[in-house]
Amino acid sequence: MARLQKFPTLSIIIPTLNESSHLPLLLADLNEWPHDFELTIVDGGSIDLTISIAQIQGVDVIKSHKKNRGYQLKTGASNSKGEWLLFLHADSRLSPSWVKRLYKIIKNKKSKNFAWYFDFKIKKANLEFRILELAVALRSYFLQRPYGDQGLLIHRDLYYNSGGFSSLKIMEDLDFITRITKITRVKRIRGSIYTDDIKWSNSNIIKRAIKNYILRKKWRGGYNIDKISKEYNT
Repeated sequence: MARLQKFPTLSIIIPTLNESSHLPLLLADLNEWPHDFELTIVDGGSIDLTISIAQIQGVDVIKSHKKNRGYQLKTGASNSKGEWLLFLHADSRLSPSWVKRLYKIIKNKKSKNFAWYFDFKIKKANLEFRILELAVALRSYFLQRPYGDQGLLIHRDLYYNSGGFSSLKIMEDLDFITRITKITRVKRIRGSIYTDDIKWSNSNIIKRAIKNYILRKKWRGGYNIDKISKEYNT
């Protein structure tokens, strides 16, 4: 996929599990990147057309023996070769400005000292979604706590210096961000990432936010991760 002169290489890692309805759109966004890049999907056992879609597009697919997003992200990173790593959820879409924003960051040698996240967005006009986006923006900036659905751009050296992703089936993003922010800051890419609205549309946003807060508190307190995962998905 080389189109321009040599540029720091980028590895994009996407964990999947039955994402055939989302994956083609994200792949179309990613194909806008004009430089060499490595794209790896780590699949947790899809029974739909996820793997076939990836293979038709010429994407490398690693079949994970665990339905565990933390393990899938860790596996993707350990098999990557790029100087920069970009972790994305499969149900994400990137704004048209993402190429310009990432180019500017990666080109700047000082950028490797930080980790980078996208601005969380939902493509629906509901007022409650605008409030949610604002809450996420404030949490990400002031508390330094962006989560996995905001993507994560990080230089390989910082990734390994921070310990990388742990094999957690849930809270893997919070676990990693907590370790990153012990040694550096996370910064905005200043580009938007749009997440699928279904999980928010089918539940009360306030109740879901309270539930997630309680689960995070349980996790910090050492509560069983399997039980936390079960509670999150019910």
